[in-house]
Amino acid sequence: MVTQSGLSETEIDRVFHALATATRRDILRRTITEEQSVSALAGDYEMSFAAVQKHVAVLEAAGLIIKRAEGRERLVRANPEMIARARALLARYEELWRARISRLDDLLASDAPNENKGV
Repeated sequence: MVTQSGLSETEIDRVFHALATATRRDILRRTITEEQSVSALAGDYEMSFAAVQKHVAVLEAAGLIIKRAEGRERLVRANPEMIARARALLARYEELWRARISRLDDLLASDAPNENKGV
């Protein structure tokens, strides 16, 4: 099934999985403003370089970051297109939620005058 955001169910699962960990969210945040090497990213975490590489791989598989080689270094930058698609999906969920709340408000408002008649 493809949602209105243009993401398949598999892509949605990958995005939410990638964003489920604070380290990956931090890597994404850091690479939005500037491209960074995996080595530079790894230097700021209390985990092995290999562990950071795995986090980067999850983000890359979700399409949230783009990794490229420059000589011996691997440079990482956020993928604004996929972030926008994920944001559109979340906006759609918000619209659905707000519509439900609005309907509930309307229902409660229509019941309120009936309750006052019995007083």
